[in-house]
Amino acid sequence: MFKRLKEDIETVFERDPAARSVIEVILCYPGLHAIWLHRIAHWLWNHNFKLLARLISHFSRWFTGIEIHPGAKIGRRFFIDHGMGVVIGETAEIGDDVTIYHQVTLGGTSTKKGKRHPTIGNNVVIGAGAKILGPVKIGDNCKIGANSVVIKDVPPNSTVVGIPGKVVKRNGIKPTKVDLEHGKLPDPVMESLKQMLDIIHDLELEVKSLRKELKK
Repeated sequence: MFKRLKEDIETVFERDPAARSVIEVILCYPGLHAIWLHRIAHWLWNHNFKLLARLISHFSRWFTGIEIHPGAKIGRRFFIDHGMGVVIGETAEIGDDVTIYHQVTLGGTSTKKGKRHPTIGNNVVIGAGAKILGPVKIGDNCKIGANSVVIKDVPPNSTVVGIPGKVVKRNGIKPTKVDLEHGKLPDPVMESLKQMLDIIHDLELEVKSLRKELKK
């Protein structure tokens, strides 16, 4: 147990340059508190102490501003940065080395029982305000841009931005460490506008050339 707690604290130092001391991390990181409380709630949930599990989850929501259903399955070295407004649903599954930022929702799109929340692979970064909805699968090593809305499966090693989310980059290269640069993502709208401007520029050149030919 203590080895796992030590790993959690080391994860904070690895991904947050603002962390200064172990005591500060233990006392002042709501994302860490939410993860620790979730582990207790998840154990109780799996051992059929459903009400007590929900009560601990409810307390965690009040204490940290982070709502994680006790039924959610979460892997190792999970890091929630800032955390306020994060929602993780009952049937969500999260792999190892995942980082999420504030206002992220891993939500459901159905009132039916059974799998209705996302499955997140390993080494995934989910930017602030992103929404991943329904029983979709996010592959390993993906980056989900801030405020994106993802409603379809995402293949491994992909970058997704926009509403609805679109894959704008897929290089097939597995990163050697967690890449937190979720703010430096391609802008598909801007790229489309640039392409249109290039086409207009080429057409203008052709029109000028035709005018010169006609004047001869």
